Amino acid sequence: MTAPIMSRFAALPMYDPPELREATDALWAAIADRLSAGGLSLVPEKLTRDGDLAALWRRGGLLLGQTCGYPLMTQWAGRFTVVATPLYRAEGCEGPFHRSAIVVARGSTAGHLGDLRGARCAVNDWTSNTGMNLLRARVSPLAERGRFFGSVVASGSHRQSLTLIAEGAADVAAIDCVTLALLRRVAPELVAAVRILDWSAPSPALPLITALDTGPAVLELLRTALREIAAAPALAGVRETLLIDGFEQLPPDSYGAVLEFERVAAGRGYPAVA
Repeated sequence: MTAPIMSRFAALPMYDPPELREATDALWAAIADRLSAGGLSLVPEKLTRDGDLAALWRRGGLLLGQTCGYPLMTQWAGRFTVVATPLYRAEGCEGPFHRSAIVVARGSTAGHLGDLRGARCAVNDWTSNTGMNLLRARVSPLAERGRFFGSVVASGSHRQSLTLIAEGAADVAAIDCVTLALLRRVAPELVAAVRILDWSAPSPALPLITALDTGPAVLELLRTALREIAAAPALAGVRETLLIDGFEQLPPDSYGAVLEFERVAAGRGYPAVA
């Protein structure tokens, strides 16, 4: 059974710090205008920002959202259709792929990843691809008997992980490179307090998604709207603010790569960041 049309909503929570919400709202307004012009009825006027992410993704009727690739393939497997993958203009990005920047305090004496054995690690979330899964795979060759770090804490966000390092409460974190580039603009003092020590392997960037029961006609409307937005001169400023160069449709099985990082780490005896 398809979700009632009245339940449609849109949410773009992954790169939406308060300082950039005007640009994110402008991006959604441009998408919504094109969907309405294409004949779609009851398009949400505003983005939904209330509630936690888990509650949000459990709601029916998602028209357009953005999620992390790891939960997409684990706890939300089979629940959404990938609409497109944004192409971000940030250090660590290449086409529709991005990396985690493994960061330490600006004054840290660590010269390479091995120097962090026994360090205090901050992950933004235990289900994060960039903050946990890619870090787990990168650290796994260095782990001994399933451990590498002295302690690990879940901070709640990439921004808070950076804050913990800046305040001396953590030694290392893996930060989504797009988040890092955006924070370099809106919180430059925070980013200046850390430096990049290493990089993770590349992984498909955070996908734009829609409910699994979104029909093919609506799916094509969404993809057409994104193609138009990527080329619209009037939206150049919005794209520049949000570091978006365009959108690409990856092969359907592309996000299986995030599970391969998990399998590799587990095969090395390092099933969890520890």
